[in-house]
Amino acid sequence: MTGVDEPPKTGPAAPLAFRLAYVPGATPAKWVRIWQERLPDIPLTLLQLSGTEAVAALRDGSADAGLVRLPVDRTVFSAIPLYTETTVVVVPKDHVIAAVEQVTLEDLADETVLHPLDDVFDWERPPGEPAFERPATTEDAIELVAAGIGVLVVPQSLARLHHRRDLTYRPVTDAPESSVALSWPEEATTDLVEDFIGIVRGRTVNSTRGRAKEQAEAKPAKAKASGQPRKPQQKRAAPAGGRRKPPAAKRGKPKRRS
Repeated sequence: MTGVDEPPKTGPAAPLAFRLAYVPGATPAKWVRIWQERLPDIPLTLLQLSGTEAVAALRDGSADAGLVRLPVDRTVFSAIPLYTETTVVVVPKDHVIAAVEQVTLEDLADETVLHPLDDVFDWERPPGEPAFERPATTEDAIELVAAGIGVLVVPQSLARLHHRRDLTYRPVTDAPESSVALSWPEEATTDLVEDFIGIVRGRTVNSTRGRAKEQAEAKPAKAKASGQPRKPQQKRAAPAGGRRKPPAAKRGKPKRRS
């Protein structure tokens, strides 16, 4: 041992990676599967974050893109709206609301409606009667619903995410809705971001922009270069006897003898 630090070993560069943040309720699985099929050499890392954390990750560069809830700051981020969710009210299975197919906000007027601090709706005034205090998270609010403290209005994906056997939910027809979008910093639209945009928008491999298209174009070229030579076209065999038949003489009117 000499006590001198050895220089770091050099080797092949670390592979590129794509980091995708997503908020509770968002389901990126389908797009991740397509990514793995098209870009198997580039890992995709999923980051499950709260809404506030996901936006912060996009701002500081710790995520390349994110599935987030609108609205976002359009002076900083680009966004492609993907879908809008049905809004539902979560109630105990023995609640009177469980007996109907759907409700309105007016139907919740006499209910204690829980309003968690991470609520995704920008209520001007939350419906129903307020609880004694606001739960810290939607997950905490679900526990309070199960305890009979109140009911909870959320996007349907969050009701499914926090599903319990003793709870159910019904659509609220006139409630605000929550939209999910693919978002990324406008100044950081990389090739990998373009690749993921193409996947989300349903582009085929041939129409995808960025790295995926380059790889798709390189594969046919490589296959063509290493392919077997084309077989020469065979000439038609000559008729038996080795001679071709002379062309048939044109028929015309016979000449009269003089």
